[in-house]
Amino acid sequence: MKRMLLVTLSMLAGMQVAPAPMAQDISVLTPYLSSVATNEMVETFQEDAEAKGWSVNVVDTRGDLQQLASRVEDVTNAGVDAIVLVSVNPNQIGDQIGSAASAGIPVFALDGALAEGVTANITTDNFALGTTLSEYLFEAIGGEGKIVKFFHSAHPGVRQRELALDEALEANPKIEVIAEHYVQVPGPIDNARQAMETFLRRYGDEIDGVWAAWDEPAIGALLALQSDLPDADIIIAGIDGNPQAIDLIEQCTNLRATVRQDFPGIASAAAAEVGTVLNDGSPSAEEIFVDANIVDRETLKAACD
Repeated sequence: MKRMLLVTLSMLAGMQVAPAPMAQDISVLTPYLSSVATNEMVETFQEDAEAKGWSVNVVDTRGDLQQLASRVEDVTNAGVDAIVLVSVNPNQIGDQIGSAASAGIPVFALDGALAEGVTANITTDNFALGTTLSEYLFEAIGGEGKIVKFFHSAHPGVRQRELALDEALEANPKIEVIAEHYVQVPGPIDNARQAMETFLRRYGDEIDGVWAAWDEPAIGALLALQSDLPDADIIIAGIDGNPQAIDLIEQCTNLRATVRQDFPGIASAAAAEVGTVLNDGSPSAEEIFVDANIVDRETLKAACD
């Protein structure tokens, strides 16, 4: 009996027990968590990541890019396994991303842009979004007229939409931008509403349409219009598929359409790419596009006069 016990113990001593998989430490950083779209991406990514057993720390710098750079430095020094930037132009914090990459930490962008040190950017083709929005609005106002533009060039995706508008305007010389406003974030709805109030006082019903680079400014413009010029036939269109915007389209307001992005799809695709890279793989591509589609009265089957 003792001999059998000794043999068993000897065999066990020679066996190598496989270590339990280590929990991955992921830092998610954004300056725009108050945005509906950004928040949706962060929440979906967090759910997918935690389902994989990862530890996720979410950091919101509330529009402060300097603080964002500082916090990226913090998580890099802490030695996290991956950094995920949401709705950020990585070129604005290039030094910090370079330091993370040098430390062997993969950096992923969601709804962002490619930059030196970024492993992959998972997003929608924002130029295509801007083109779709522009074509829809131009057709809706009859191919000619005056429009107001709401934009935010600090966001790389929104900047691409703006460039698409510029190209569409060149191809449609009968469309004129008579006023434009750089929307402040946080607080884009109120900021756009205040700007639209000014535009309405100055131009009134000369305005035929509102081109909003995302849905929150479109909602702000609508609130101003409903308050100051409720009977005006001004067509408003935006991008993202914000649930509030979709409700307002279905209610037959002046907000007529949005180009809906699949934000949960972006976040889930990103979680899959992060998992692949953390398992010593490579991303499927440096830039990964997720599809989008128009949502308007017709697609919603809204009963509008």
